[in-house]
Amino acid sequence: MSKPEFVYVTFIKTTPETLWHALTDRAFTERYWYGCSLTSDWTAGAPMRMEKAGRIVNEGVVLESDPPRKLSYSWVSVYDEEMRKEPPSRVTYLLEPSHGAIKLTVIHEGFAEHSRTLPDISTGWPMVLSSLKSILETGQPLSFAPPPHTAAEAAHL
Repeated sequence: MSKPEFVYVTFIKTTPETLWHALTDRAFTERYWYGCSLTSDWTAGAPMRMEKAGRIVNEGVVLESDPPRKLSYSWVSVYDEEMRKEPPSRVTYLLEPSHGAIKLTVIHEGFAEHSRTLPDISTGWPMVLSSLKSILETGQPLSFAPPPHTAAEAAHL
């Protein structure tokens, strides 16, 4: 039996270099990831942190970095006590020129059985990636706010 995974594919009218920058630049990620910034030097083995309002919400390690084609890192949601106990999952971005655009495939896999992270990211990724596409194509991120994940998180974010 295979482990559950999340896969999202979208086409963005941009260049691979611009999309890579959008995925890896701290200030840019904050614009479409609802105030969260991703920080790393994006080399294999480097730490990766996602912060919001000075608080780390997700962390991991860069597993693979091949600019501007492929980026992969481990993922642990540390803002939630139960999710923090789960083994790290893996996020992979694949960037491929296709039909005059860039095909972005995001694969999030390696979840523990009965993972609390999987249903959480299954709501979050489509919102984040839709906002990323919007900002790259129109200059403006989407304006909806993600729902709070837990009452404790909502109180702190």
